[in-house]
Amino acid sequence: MAGNSFGQLFRITTFGESHGVAIGVIIDGCPAQLDIDMDFIQSELDKRKPGQSKITTQRKESDTVQILSGVFEGKSTGTPIALLIPNEDQRSKDYGHNVDVYRPSHADYVYDAKYGIRDHRGGGRSSARETAARVAAGAIAKLLLKQQGIEIFAHVTSVGTIEAPNLEGNDLSALLQIREDNIVRCADPATAHEMIEFIDSVRKDGDTVGGKISCVIKGCPAGLGEPVFDKLHADLGKAMLSINAVHGFEYGSGFAGSELRGSQHNDIPQPKAADSKVFKTTTNYAGGILGGISNGMDITFKVAFKPVATIMHNQQTINAAGEASEIKGKGRHDPCVVPRAVVIVEAMAALVLADQFLRNKASII
Repeated sequence: MAGNSFGQLFRITTFGESHGVAIGVIIDGCPAQLDIDMDFIQSELDKRKPGQSKITTQRKESDTVQILSGVFEGKSTGTPIALLIPNEDQRSKDYGHNVDVYRPSHADYVYDAKYGIRDHRGGGRSSARETAARVAAGAIAKLLLKQQGIEIFAHVTSVGTIEAPNLEGNDLSALLQIREDNIVRCADPATAHEMIEFIDSVRKDGDTVGGKISCVIKGCPAGLGEPVFDKLHADLGKAMLSINAVHGFEYGSGFAGSELRGSQHNDIPQPKAADSKVFKTTTNYAGGILGGISNGMDITFKVAFKPVATIMHNQQTINAAGEASEIKGKGRHDPCVVPRAVVIVEAMAALVLADQFLRNKASII
């Protein structure tokens, strides 16, 4: 079905369920002769996999990726690339209590309403486990973008009401090292410690909490994006809002920009040096995008995640017959999704940029 595919020229289709045999993705449109670094792909999946720390779900999945097609002698062949990730640690019995009961704030009811059938074991396709396939595909998109000098960096900037300071302008390699040195994946050490302690306390309460992830894309050339319906920020918004638990997306100045005057918000262009190919403005309220098309400045956006819906408390709900019922969360779940979602945000951004990069090659002779 079309709802399982994303992108136009660099197009992915994911498949599989949370408690099925495997999940996977087919990438169509990846150019030939791209070096496929399996160690890099696996390292990206390792950032998303469950069981990483005390503040993530304790489901144990190695998320070991297998390439079934589209790669020969370490290079893409130009044919569809099929990636498979076996499921290894399903505990379907953990979901026996909700066969006929709808979990609050989950997709249980709407899947029944749409299809007349649902997989109650972890939600089937509605489970965040599906995002592992996106991370695998996003890793290949990152390899393509790296050849063009495009870098993508995301990190956790808030958990609940705990906010990290603005780190824009800092060296990416240094921020990446700090981010990977703590389990919450925040690039500010002091804030990271506070976030970890808070998430752990929420976990011990049997509850969950949301947060925000900020992302910057550096090195993106001017000209990516379409002028009307496939604006670059619109594609990024669609990509981010397709991630499980995402409830908000803003780019550039976002909602705060609505409080400014035009005289404050306009990004004033700077004279371009004779030897420079880079467009610069004194500020970047536009978030690197004008008229739906990249302008060469850093592309910046934020993604807001709601609290995970499964909590370890009794909650009132209804069953499939519409009768009042009660349910309590069981099984292994994240108390806060944002630490594992950082690499998912990067992957979806990479898929958008890779697709728009290839589409842009048809824009001018």
